[in-house]
Amino acid sequence: MKLSQYTNRLELISHSPEQTQRLGAGIGELALPGDIFLLVGGLGTGKTCLTQGIAWGLNIKEYALSPSFVIIRQLYGRLPLYHIDLYRLNHIEEIAELGLDDYLYGNGICVVEWAEKGLSLLPTEHLLIQIGYLSNSERSFQFEPSGQRYQEIVTQLKQFSLNP
Repeated sequence: MKLSQYTNRLELISHSPEQTQRLGAGIGELALPGDIFLLVGGLGTGKTCLTQGIAWGLNIKEYALSPSFVIIRQLYGRLPLYHIDLYRLNHIEEIAELGLDDYLYGNGICVVEWAEKGLSLLPTEHLLIQIGYLSNSERSFQFEPSGQRYQEIVTQLKQFSLNP
């Protein structure tokens, strides 16, 4: 794991899908009602893999699949997980018509894949996670907190180890 720290940001390097899932599990363990995690990255970078880990950190037994065809999947564990995928939506109006407020401002956790497509409609306080493809197995995760709650999560993640 490589760790670098910028003023407000954190970058972690995952060397395998299993490390990505462990990172997600750590995020899920830290999650509180109302938390919003916005995932940005290209196809195959690990957004759904990270979400699987978040689900495991929330004690969700069901496997988190990409909700690309249904847009929103609801999973239940310690807290509800609302897994939202904006991949198939091409216009901001389509996203606005989804009525996401019940999820975004509810008592569950929201993970939004392809969040860049709807940033202007999403809450200003969130944790933006930009995922980059480095190699077949390596991914970079850049955490950009917006709001005190998310700065606290990033501070806690600085102590996190991706190794078992």
